[in-house]
Amino acid sequence: MAPKKTVVFDVGGTNSRIALFENGVITWRDQCTTPAMAGPDATIDVMAQLFAPLGALQAPVAVAVTGQVVDGCVTAHNPDILTNWQRFPLQQRLSDRLQLPVQLINDARAGAWGEYVYGSGQGMSEFLFLTVSTGIGAGLILKGRLHRAKNGFDAEIGEMRCADGRTLEQHASGTALGQLALQYRYSNAKMLCDAADRGDEQANILYQNGIRDIAAKLADLAVMLGIQRVAVGGSVGLRSGYLERLGAEMANYPAIYRVELVAAQLGHDAGLFGAANMVEVT
Repeated sequence: MAPKKTVVFDVGGTNSRIALFENGVITWRDQCTTPAMAGPDATIDVMAQLFAPLGALQAPVAVAVTGQVVDGCVTAHNPDILTNWQRFPLQQRLSDRLQLPVQLINDARAGAWGEYVYGSGQGMSEFLFLTVSTGIGAGLILKGRLHRAKNGFDAEIGEMRCADGRTLEQHASGTALGQLALQYRYSNAKMLCDAADRGDEQANILYQNGIRDIAAKLADLAVMLGIQRVAVGGSVGLRSGYLERLGAEMANYPAIYRVELVAAQLGHDAGLFGAANMVEVT
């Protein structure tokens, strides 16, 4: 019997990646920059280019994509992450382009399932995967099952409101840090975070404020849902020292609001593995 093959895309606000799975193992991969401000048609062009080296491969395709996913359509509610994605029929359009069956899932939900099946969520019945990257996303495992809501808002922690009425994503994402960096004359988000880690007082306040906001939301979710463990991923969340900063904020809460924090074991591949597994089991 030929090896089981699955093609998986992971489309984020910064990078789009592709991986070929054979019997559950990544045997080939590639990536490029997501044309986030150019609209969904430009992103489909990029996905087709990434797929091109696979030639006439006949295999199911899974897409883990940032944004709200409902009935094969994607809506990005933060235009700073993806522009002009309003109920865009990505599933059908990509299937027509590649001439292959396509399944969609939100990237953070895919990451949660990947970590639950293969990584740091194993053995947990209530588990949250948090990704802090260009945007902020999450995925929930409740009673050992991935929480999927009909309206696509199944774990939208990034869309939760803070005290000033702005969203958590607007406070604490990589995009938000980048905007703060320019406002306070740091070159970019990385330079701001580097300065904070070196002891720059202003940079530290700006960096830590967003982390404090994330801790507040996690505390609410921990006491409301009984979450046993939170795995933190994403380009910002996997940054050295980030988990310790988040843990220090969580330690300020009474015990009933605290939750175990760990780094995402699969790193940046959590969404790829989760999406691949969901195709294999459907």
